Amino acid sequence: MQHSDEEVLVERRGALGAITLNRPAAMNALTRRMVLRISSALDEWERDDGVATILVTGAGDRGLCAGGDIVGMYHDALAGGDGTRKFWRDEYTLNARIARYPKPYVAFMDGVVLGGGIGVSAHGSARIVTERTRFGMPEVGIGFAPDVGGSWLLSRAPGEIGTHLAMTGRMGSGADAVALGFADHFVHSDWLPALATALETTSAAEAIAAVAIPAPESTLLAQRSWIDGCYAGDDAATIVRRLQDSTVPAARETASTILTKSPIGVSVALEAVRRAARLAFLEDVLNQDYRVSTRFLDGSELIEGIRAQVIDKDRMPHWSPASLGEVTREDIEAYFAHSGAGELGLVARQEESAS
Repeated sequence: MQHSDEEVLVERRGALGAITLNRPAAMNALTRRMVLRISSALDEWERDDGVATILVTGAGDRGLCAGGDIVGMYHDALAGGDGTRKFWRDEYTLNARIARYPKPYVAFMDGVVLGGGIGVSAHGSARIVTERTRFGMPEVGIGFAPDVGGSWLLSRAPGEIGTHLAMTGRMGSGADAVALGFADHFVHSDWLPALATALETTSAAEAIAAVAIPAPESTLLAQRSWIDGCYAGDDAATIVRRLQDSTVPAARETASTILTKSPIGVSVALEAVRRAARLAFLEDVLNQDYRVSTRFLDGSELIEGIRAQVIDKDRMPHWSPASLGEVTREDIEAYFAHSGAGELGLVARQEESAS
């Protein structure tokens, strides 16, 4: 028997294993308990020959998932707890598991899909977006950098569009998600219930093909010319100067947006995307994410960002360093330094995941 107060609803419906993130009042923000419940269900269904397909959806009408429970992170950090580190360890391990899952893993990326929501959807083998989809990695706005393997996806988007999203924290549409490699199929939101029902008896490939339609044109892809020119290189301050000097109004407006974000967050986000492009496996990127995330947790930037945006809501964070010009190369590299016993330690497996 499932209860409406459970944070994750797990159901077997025919040949479908259905997972529903069930915190609609919090836009289905992930907690450690939710991550562990999802992992447990995936373990069970991998061994069950009667389950052919996994489906992940979000309760409510606002979206799949707005990310991790940053309010919980804030209070855990103030109390000196280790709950956030445990959450990230389990979450990033789940992200890797999803990418390598041996059965079709279908995610309905309808509505808002941010941060940790990307982690439980965009590493799947059949990622469905709609006309309602708004996806992104907004971490630089809270004094953080993209995690959950987001930089793996961002670094593999066409040109420098992934860098643009990482440094601005901006969202894209469902059409953008398909064009950038965050999603595979575009389906009108009205058809999602019928698709979910079809997955109970029909293979994922057949069921999706019956309702998928061509994605609209990507507005982000249409801006690639100025994005590629401005975002070349490895120095955030130089990128912002190029944006400011551009003749394209959208570029100049983007520079203003970046300057409102955490300078160290923006700088580390850029570095994370550049390093992710050189890494061979998602697991390597997730190991990097854990290293970077815990370094943010050891400092004050993430907590200050959450305070300003979510707790006090004064929208006036006191970033440190206060400007991009004050961020040194040594500051950035410290976030990527190996920490011995504090490593995540994921090891890439060579076998292919389900498609």
